Amino acid sequence: MKLQFLNLKQRYNLKDYKFTLILLVLAVSVIGVFMVGSANAEYQPRQIMGVGLGLLAMVVISLIDYKWILNFYWLMYVVNIALLLAVIFLGTEANGATRWLDLGFVQFQPSDLTKLITILFFARFLADREEQINKKKTILEAIGLIIPSLLLVYKQPSLSATICIAALFCVIMFMAGLSYKFIGTVLAITIPTIALVIGIVVQPNQPFLKDYQQKRILAWLEPEAYATEEAYQQLNSVMAIGSGQLNGKGYNSDGYNISKKRNFILEPQTDFIFAIIGEELGFVGCCVVIILLLLIVIECIVIGLRAKDTGGRIICGGVGALVGIQTFINISVATGIFPNTGISLPFVSYGLTSLVCFFAGIGLVLNVGLQPKKISIEETKVYEHRISGT
Repeated sequence: MKLQFLNLKQRYNLKDYKFTLILLVLAVSVIGVFMVGSANAEYQPRQIMGVGLGLLAMVVISLIDYKWILNFYWLMYVVNIALLLAVIFLGTEANGATRWLDLGFVQFQPSDLTKLITILFFARFLADREEQINKKKTILEAIGLIIPSLLLVYKQPSLSATICIAALFCVIMFMAGLSYKFIGTVLAITIPTIALVIGIVVQPNQPFLKDYQQKRILAWLEPEAYATEEAYQQLNSVMAIGSGQLNGKGYNSDGYNISKKRNFILEPQTDFIFAIIGEELGFVGCCVVIILLLLIVIECIVIGLRAKDTGGRIICGGVGALVGIQTFINISVATGIFPNTGISLPFVSYGLTSLVCFFAGIGLVLNVGLQPKKISIEETKVYEHRISGT
């Protein structure tokens, strides 16, 4: 069966459509709808709407040739910078941070879109420079192009999104073919630098972080000393997850729920949704969510390995990396491994912008999957020769 979308002159085989990936995304999204409803019933209808809009975006984007989309990579870059600048000058403040644009009918968080645009922009930028990826000029150009986004997101301030975008950029550079020698050199410099920075930012009157950011790091290092302040939510989150034990207390149970007790965990439907999962669904529920998200990452990587060009490979690997990075950071915060920082759990946490952007990313991966690398006649003969052993 053949599918054709608009007049983009691209035909697809339905058998190449990755329904497994769609089912995985739907499964974890349904869990998200129920858990958001349990955390705060007021937000469940909006979460359902977000999943619906996301599914629509995913299907539509999956039928548009990703190479055609990549033609507009410079336009996407400019729009991204413009939106991040608009946040600084016109953004809506909430909880001490200015990260949203109020569109009247909905609040839009451009930093979530920045992650997706970063993948698309560098998919084309690095694909065009595939042969020069290890040259100093290409590396410096790429770094110079990511810095404005990092600085503008950090300015909001959103340290978690800044770290996520920086990590995503590093993964993209690796997938583009950056040499292991260069990567090893960077790691040898970066790891001691991070340790040095942590040592500096915990000192009084340090110039790099805002007071609340510094206190979150101090609370992470000494949670007992900040048990009634910055470490309060994380300690309660860990307590809630532990109280769920193996099978949890039951979905939306009426018993004593730490995660939903007033002021124990603020906004549990967003950054600390994993605490709700741990308490109500237990260790089993936590494992189910983690495995589903891990399978989504693996599926993206597998599709990327079969992509017919570097751009497609970077798109798939980038989306998979984004899901993996955000999952790791979110769960690490909820379990006290990382300092408290606001970042959503992909497809699960409440947030329309995040949901739609993740679904759009999966749509791009699906389109790459619809255009697998074709094996030439010569490659087929070589393969048959190896199999036959003749």
